[in-house]
Amino acid sequence: MYAVIATGGKQYRVAEGDVVRIEKLAAELGAAVEFDKVLLVGSGIDVKVGAPLVAGCKVSGVVHKHGKGEKKAIVKFRRRKHYLRQGTHRQFFTDVKITGIQA
Repeated sequence: MYAVIATGGKQYRVAEGDVVRIEKLAAELGAAVEFDKVLLVGSGIDVKVGAPLVAGCKVSGVVHKHGKGEKKAIVKFRRRKHYLRQGTHRQFFTDVKITGIQA
């Protein structure tokens, strides 16, 4: 069984036992989290699509890890104007292990 959930402005396809890297959540390590914005639930040929959400469906998981992503370069440049600004950014993330899908 798999599901498509929405969190942090993005959509993720998850299945039981997967570890998903999502935007940072305000939860402690080992804390249980539930995602109630479920857009699609499927099991083999049987697929339920929500309009926009599937009613009565939840995906549960456990916070596995917090961290920062890889470093990205940010460059602002205007040619012939003597303008160059350089910087970097590292996005915070949370790894969540999916423990169950209730459909």
